[in-house]
Amino acid sequence: MAVKKAQMMPTFSYEGVDRKGAKIKGEMPSRNMALAKVTLRKQGITIRTIREKRKNILEGLMKKKVSTLDITVFTRQLATMMKAGVPLVQGFEIVAEGLENPAMREVVLGIKGEVEGGNTFAGALRKYPQYFDNLFCSLVESGEQSGALETMLDRVAIYKEKSELLKQKIKKAMKYPATVIVVAIIVTIILMVKVVPVFEGLFSSFGAELPAFTKMVVNMSNWTKDYWFIMLVVIAILIGGFLEAKKRSKAFRDFLDKAALKAPIFGDLVYKAIIARYSRTLATTFAAGVPLIDALESTAGATNNVVYETAVMKIREDVATGQQLQFAMRVTDKFPPMAVQMVAIGEESGALDAMLDKVATHYENEVDNAVDGLTSMMEPLIMAILGILVGGLVVAMYLPIFQMGSVVG
Repeated sequence: MAVKKAQMMPTFSYEGVDRKGAKIKGEMPSRNMALAKVTLRKQGITIRTIREKRKNILEGLMKKKVSTLDITVFTRQLATMMKAGVPLVQGFEIVAEGLENPAMREVVLGIKGEVEGGNTFAGALRKYPQYFDNLFCSLVESGEQSGALETMLDRVAIYKEKSELLKQKIKKAMKYPATVIVVAIIVTIILMVKVVPVFEGLFSSFGAELPAFTKMVVNMSNWTKDYWFIMLVVIAILIGGFLEAKKRSKAFRDFLDKAALKAPIFGDLVYKAIIARYSRTLATTFAAGVPLIDALESTAGATNNVVYETAVMKIREDVATGQQLQFAMRVTDKFPPMAVQMVAIGEESGALDAMLDKVATHYENEVDNAVDGLTSMMEPLIMAILGILVGGLVVAMYLPIFQMGSVVG
């Protein structure tokens, strides 16, 4: 229900006069008209007209969604404003004006309206759970309660930036080979549908027996021409079924998480990324003053993998019974010895957050190196695949011509 309310918060357009007597008009999201009027009066605006803005259905469909990058940018800008001494509400206004995404601007103005209406910053963020997770809200709440909101926002901003950078590195590793393979498939289909039939007509005029390899390619071309629509429908059904199963079935998601860790090429990259996320999240929450047991609960969800989510929850149970964190991590047999040793040093020296931060930085660098290594390794492999696909088609088409040349010679 909270998600639905946040998404459907109405926008009110108003006209009025400010404290200096100048005419002013604008728009603001608010839960209702009464709250909108109270907020405007607090800003020193004498309202002349105010009405709810009707939403354009087409505009709603065309609106750009709020991305994790938008949230990261918002957090960094607000942290910078607060460190510069700008009041929180004024910081919302300044950040909102500079945002390019209208959907994100609407969210920021909605948060601003909630805070002006008497809600806490963390409480306002919880009105938008689809954009601000429990970890984000808990850290902001901790900052508000300790009176160090600007410091905590800076810490959250660093955490979001590191997380976003890690995500972009993994996407980079996946995107390049996926793009090249898709292009290779499209080029192959075009050759099969447009180029091979031209050669087929040429060969039929010769009346000679075609080589087996050429026959196979011609038959594949004929099948592709006749059944291309069915092939597209099957591919669309498979992709749609995969996405739907991933969305609806927890068992399927769990299977994918386990398979990702065992994947021959990308498994090591996924593993290092999970260790980096675990260390970065735990370091951030623990440094913010969140009790270790609560920090581990937030960290479990941040791993984004069911294997490590289960492992971290088991660590939480062991820590709750009085065991040391490093011992609980070692028992799960899911964490590298280096990470366990660093945590042990951190616990003994009383600098657990600093040691976890070093572990996170190390594995983030490891992910970066792994991505570069994968890219270097994939380039010749992809070129070889492209060469086999395109080169094989070319050889199949010219083979009969070569044979005819040798017979004539």
